[in-house]
Amino acid sequence: MPIENPSGTFAIGGDLTVHRLGFGAMRITGPGIWGDPPSREAARATLARVPELGIDLIDTADSYGPFVSEDLIREVLHPYAGLVIATKGGLTRHGPDIWRPVGNPDYLRQCVLMSLRRLGLERIDLWQLHRIGPDCPREAQFEAIAALREEGLIRHVGLSEVSVEDIAAAQDYFPVATVQNQYNLVDRTSEAVLDHCTRAGIGFIPWAPLARGALAKDSALAEIARRRGVGEGAVALAWLLKRSPVMLPIPGTGDPEHLAANMAGAGLGLSEPEFEALDRQGRAAWEASGTA
Repeated sequence: MPIENPSGTFAIGGDLTVHRLGFGAMRITGPGIWGDPPSREAARATLARVPELGIDLIDTADSYGPFVSEDLIREVLHPYAGLVIATKGGLTRHGPDIWRPVGNPDYLRQCVLMSLRRLGLERIDLWQLHRIGPDCPREAQFEAIAALREEGLIRHVGLSEVSVEDIAAAQDYFPVATVQNQYNLVDRTSEAVLDHCTRAGIGFIPWAPLARGALAKDSALAEIARRRGVGEGAVALAWLLKRSPVMLPIPGTGDPEHLAANMAGAGLGLSEPEFEALDRQGRAAWEASGTA
């Protein structure tokens, strides 16, 4: 029996309810997100642990490996009873840590069809455009995605690394169900996008949710973790969950013990003073980094 996931729930697209703390399946691949994982057994054990911990949202992409993550997910978890498998397309891979976006409508269609085959699905519950490709107008990409949705090949559409203006433009073609931008305690670049998603009821999936930047060893993050008896990652996730009701963190790992440690953040329930101290120090670290 799975344990309770106390992170609360969110209805993606208004009708696809998931627990807010999910799992990112990027790290069940090799170095540089290329090839097989160092330990296929550990990757399989991590995936098997996901539903046992009450996690029902798994985020992956055809470019993870490439294909390795989707293949492993099917191998371990198909037919996905009670699970939502969200995947992405639109990035090509030419080697470790090399990611090149392509938005050609024929390529995006191929991405969807091949993900369906690899995952063993007739319809993808949440398919996300990994990046708006520079090779053709974004409107052509949105039109192609709308057609795939009309065909019933995808249920809900998400976007990744987009602006508020991109979201508004896409809404002319399909309802934007989720946005996946980088966001964490020490990177607030997408703050305006998050606020827009919160107002509009669009799910916000922060990638790199556990980044801590140059926070000092005696930071509020470290102090709260010591006091609560959990890892710093769990505290960072608890901060994200409290930041907005549309927040859907997907921390990734290829280690089942690390996965369980992250889950401690699901029900941590930060106090207002704890949240404010983390927010203040995280924002200060972001501003000091020169990327603000």
